[in-house]
Amino acid sequence: MSDPIQRIAVIGAGAWGTALATVARRAGRDVILHAHEPETAEAINTRHVNPVFLPDIPLDEGIRATDDLAEAVDGADAILMVTPAQFLRATLARVDAGLPVAICSKGIELDTGKLMNEVAEEAAPDATLAVLSGPTFAAEVARGLPTAVTLACADADIATALADALGTATFRPYTSADVVGAEVGGAIKNVIAIACGVVDGRGLGQNARAAVIARGLAEIARFAGALDADPRTLMGLSGLGDLTLTCTSTASRNYSLGTALGGGRSYEDTMRDRKTVAEGATTAPAVLTRAASLGVDMPICAAVNAILHEGAGIDETIASVLARPLRAEG
Repeated sequence: MSDPIQRIAVIGAGAWGTALATVARRAGRDVILHAHEPETAEAINTRHVNPVFLPDIPLDEGIRATDDLAEAVDGADAILMVTPAQFLRATLARVDAGLPVAICSKGIELDTGKLMNEVAEEAAPDATLAVLSGPTFAAEVARGLPTAVTLACADADIATALADALGTATFRPYTSADVVGAEVGGAIKNVIAIACGVVDGRGLGQNARAAVIARGLAEIARFAGALDADPRTLMGLSGLGDLTLTCTSTASRNYSLGTALGGGRSYEDTMRDRKTVAEGATTAPAVLTRAASLGVDMPICAAVNAILHEGAGIDETIASVLARPLRAEG
């Protein structure tokens, strides 16, 4: 059995990182939160609030923040990596991580098409890697509302130790050995959520949105299957659970981006007003890079990428998807 995890370093003080710091503190752990911005660390330490990313939620005074990465990981028993996906490699390479690292970012590396666990294996080869994923709006988690997640790790003892370290009455981690399946579901659902937002912003109806969710899940399953993931994982919290949440609520950054686009706003104008990252916007081209190498057809993801990054018209793109040949479901 692994030793109990008591001191947890949370790397990334956005909304989700701050929420996870709150979870770990509620579970009785010693928590240090790394913030990229010194002013964010100062606000957390002195006013016990993250004024940019979770401004309305008071933080436990036991959560300590720093903008010094080395200080954050010094003496930690485990690390939660919650940086934006495209910064995971560079950040993790600066961490001497011969200990459990739970990847909490959802995305695919743009330049390489690699999953976050593949990036982490290269950046921190001595770390024991896990993935934490599932249907989680940060504000609800930070407020202590009931939440369940997947915590995947090839090492069952480490998975159990991390689950024990984070689990509370309102935050329930279910363990899994399927790191790839947990990651694929969490990454690609953000792209599908943009598509669902476009459908709603265009006023195409709930039938159409349900169809996008179902066919989006089929794309996720094909991609995951090509990487030998367990298909049962896609029916769980990090697959269907996360997809359903993200595709049906305006609290989702990705869904709301799609809604704005469907309503006629440009991508540039929509992103200019945002302080937080909509990971699906970067994941769309990245997933197509990897899908091409795997020989996997992903028409919804391709349509989203065309709208976001190739100047395609929304109505024309929707028409092209609808004009695809009829085929057997699967």
